[in-house]
Amino acid sequence: MTSSRNVFTTRPELSGDFGMVASTHWLASATGMSVLERGGNAFDAAVAAGFVLQVAEPHLNGPGGEVPILLWSEADQRVSTVCGQGVAPAAATIERFTELGLDMVPGTGPLAATVPGAFGGWMLMLERWGTWSLADVLAPAIHYAERGVPVLERIAATIESVERLFTDDWTTSAAIWLPGGKVPEPGAKLANPALAATYRRLVAEAEAASSTRAGQLEAARRAWYEGFVAEAVAGFCAGKAWLDSSGRRHGGLLTGDDLARWSASVEEPVSFDYHGHTVCKTGPWGQGPVFLQQLALLSGFDLDGMGLLGADYVHTVTEAAKLAFADREAWYGDADVPMDDLLSEPYNAARRALVTDAASLELRPGSPGGRSPRLPVFPGGSMAAVSGVGEPTVSRPVGRPVPGEQVVAADGSVRGDTCHLDVVDRHGNMVSATPSGGWLQSSPTIPELGFCLGTRAQMFWLQEGLPASLRPGTRPRTTLSPSFALRDGRPWLAFGTPGGDQQDQWSLNFFLALVHGGLNLQEAIDAPMFHSEHFPSSFFPRGSRPGVLQVEDRLDPAVLAELRRRGHEVESQGSWTLGRLSAVARDGDFLKAAANPRGVQGYAAGR
Repeated sequence: MTSSRNVFTTRPELSGDFGMVASTHWLASATGMSVLERGGNAFDAAVAAGFVLQVAEPHLNGPGGEVPILLWSEADQRVSTVCGQGVAPAAATIERFTELGLDMVPGTGPLAATVPGAFGGWMLMLERWGTWSLADVLAPAIHYAERGVPVLERIAATIESVERLFTDDWTTSAAIWLPGGKVPEPGAKLANPALAATYRRLVAEAEAASSTRAGQLEAARRAWYEGFVAEAVAGFCAGKAWLDSSGRRHGGLLTGDDLARWSASVEEPVSFDYHGHTVCKTGPWGQGPVFLQQLALLSGFDLDGMGLLGADYVHTVTEAAKLAFADREAWYGDADVPMDDLLSEPYNAARRALVTDAASLELRPGSPGGRSPRLPVFPGGSMAAVSGVGEPTVSRPVGRPVPGEQVVAADGSVRGDTCHLDVVDRHGNMVSATPSGGWLQSSPTIPELGFCLGTRAQMFWLQEGLPASLRPGTRPRTTLSPSFALRDGRPWLAFGTPGGDQQDQWSLNFFLALVHGGLNLQEAIDAPMFHSEHFPSSFFPRGSRPGVLQVEDRLDPAVLAELRRRGHEVESQGSWTLGRLSAVARDGDFLKAAANPRGVQGYAAGR
């Protein structure tokens, strides 16, 4: 994993043997490292850092959101998936939305909420693999929620973009996010005392219920999903109707029973072997296996011979992404997905033959096992394959965008999302987690809790018979996609990025740069990024941009010219604009880490 060239990087690849934490915000990385320094393991550190991300990056995730996690337990000697993705309410049926006159789930507001799964996911990992108490892992988040965090430029820009919505309609959000009635200035301190009080009450109720660590964690889960948190969520959803991105007012569908019936789960990951590496992802209820499908297609090409980031290389990787994401549209969801066929060599050999020297402008799902694919139909009757509705935002975002974060419209709808964190400890335990949802602009704040609900239900289709069709009690096909890789059968790499639909392109580029480019972690993160926007977005209002290839302008101009000649609609972005990766690794006797310089907030820590 050591580069043979002297390549400039924005910061060093960290190396040591005690522990490493890398994330999208320096406060979370520092928090996780402090846990390791005080005797906690990787799971304790990840949970504490995850709760800090809710406070430090409230425009990207919150307590009302969700978290998928991939982890390696040295005691278990296996990779496990923790599913902290909540499900659709019992009342969330296609018929109900049709009665409301909707043909898409709104991108904002309580109507788009699923059961908030992040708390359950973090608690399940802490209980099963961690060692710290609830009070200890929540203490850093409570500290920052009470005393405040420095306002990132993008937090201020996000709040500014929805300021009028908050003041005119979402007044409960204005009470927290517009202190003194004004958008907070970048660099100012921003606190959330209501959220701190919620977490203090959870700790108090848990400690009153039991004297044991396990009993306290169980009591906290009950308080969240059956107690005072669930009661506040249910009461809020049954109360006032709020303006959402449909342009109309709706209440929510979540009830106390919906929360009480759900629990986080541990599952087997889906995996694929590639050039001596086994890559693990969540199941196809999320988009994670699309990473593996790209590897299955690329395994038949000579990427080593093409040269990292050459025209043949970028073209081939992009065309493979188009084919894999077309299968995502046709086959993925919380349903019976034919993953064995989708990853089989006969299927991928046939799909590989579709890659020519010219850029494809079609959306071409395959027929795994002879099954006939079915694509969603956009409102108005247009097929996803030919849709060209453009950028799925309804107004120009305010402020300068930070790569990997949302593009936020005035109605609160977004494109892109999310945080990410990775941890490895001296025992060899490793965690890759991608918390998201419940960001401050997703839905009106529940005043007695200090947070809002998420909007992940916008990723369901309101059409019958699709794997990702809305059905009560099912998970939306989330974009959240942590990654884990073993090398020669041993745990090697935990990594991931924010970025919505782009997560499994940016992460793939990073991984390929390690495997085929011989780069180290930091070199691979710093390398010029690219991604396709050819396929339909997972976010409201579900647009696509056929043939569009986004690239950082550090790519060789001759490469860009050749890509255009082949038919790609190349859009050249700034030099440091795409991707927000972080990663940790076990490399022989050393632990390693790296984090992304784009956005000027990601950081790695370790020794």
